[in-house]
Amino acid sequence: MTDDLTDPEAVSALRAVAHPVRLRILSLLTAEAMSAAEVARELDLTHANASYHLRVLHEAGELVVESEERIRGGVAKRYRYVVVDAPPATRASNDDRIAYVRATAREITRRQLSHRSGVGQMSDIETWVDPETWARAVDLLREAGDLLHAEARAPRSPGTIHVSASLFAFRMSDPGQESS
Repeated sequence: MTDDLTDPEAVSALRAVAHPVRLRILSLLTAEAMSAAEVARELDLTHANASYHLRVLHEAGELVVESEERIRGGVAKRYRYVVVDAPPATRASNDDRIAYVRATAREITRRQLSHRSGVGQMSDIETWVDPETWARAVDLLREAGDLLHAEARAPRSPGTIHVSASLFAFRMSDPGQESS
């Protein structure tokens, strides 16, 4: 008998991606399919480490196998991240969401070390708005995320720039009000 920490069925997809290396892999595989060897070279990982993280992401349903190639007597799988609407946040536990936020914060910190001057946007707010404003804001954020994922290109493709975007927006509970 396994417990929730060792049972692969009990680990949510959000928990599976809650690792800085896995977040980098998902970003990389948004633009093109890659094998474990290619991921390892691009992210400066060992082949074994890249293979492990790809396997975890694939088992969590975050990656698809786009193709397989025979290489030196073996088979190399080429994985791709196919962006779909995220499942409702209610499916993930609060611990899983916090693990994802922490992993993303570490990844944003790494990316910030490569920040270049120029056009960009940073914003943070905790406030109260009417439901219509909230719905519009979420739609705009979703549109921005969808645009960047749809237009992602392979690393260092001609005519591209290296960018970072992390979008977090959620409704908060308020101990002073009933939730609706």
